[in-house]
Amino acid sequence: MCQAQHSPLADCHGSAARPVGRRQFVKLAAMGGAAALLGSFLPRTAHAAGGTEALLLSCMDYRLVDDTERFMAGKGMKDKYDHIVLAGASLGALTGKFPAWNTAFWEHLDVAISLHHIHKVMLLDHRDCGAYKVVLGEDFGQAPDKETRVHAETLMALRKAILQKHPQLQVESYLMALDGSVQQIVPRA
Repeated sequence: MCQAQHSPLADCHGSAARPVGRRQFVKLAAMGGAAALLGSFLPRTAHAAGGTEALLLSCMDYRLVDDTERFMAGKGMKDKYDHIVLAGASLGALTGKFPAWNTAFWEHLDVAISLHHIHKVMLLDHRDCGAYKVVLGEDFGQAPDKETRVHAETLMALRKAILQKHPQLQVESYLMALDGSVQQIVPRA
């Protein structure tokens, strides 16, 4: 560690530091504050300009928040996606029972396209979904094969609707189990 030996105003190389006047101090402090403020915006600005690749639609279920984040990171999408949350995920975007949710999804998708230039939509439904029970009136968790089929039909219906409006986009569909494991749902050939 350097200790200035000759003068309390000397730096580690022996040169004398010039005292800073009040006006210069205020100017330097303002410049530092502006740089810090600008620095706090730069990562977001750079991210928004070219780093956002997708819009993720997932359910609001609190049980899967961390698993959803891990899933996206595992897909190489950490900090590269916009996220919209609707109860029921794909069902929430399609159901006539809650038309405002439909509108919210499509408006968010349009904003993600125009503002962040996304090229992909990722749809993430999950098993044992309470919104499916509320909207469709059936507990599909007791019949896993039927549950998978109903989710797949809903995911594919939303995929089709997205591609009709935005054929330039890629659409990926997934179904998450309560243990965080994920199964990709693909269109039938």
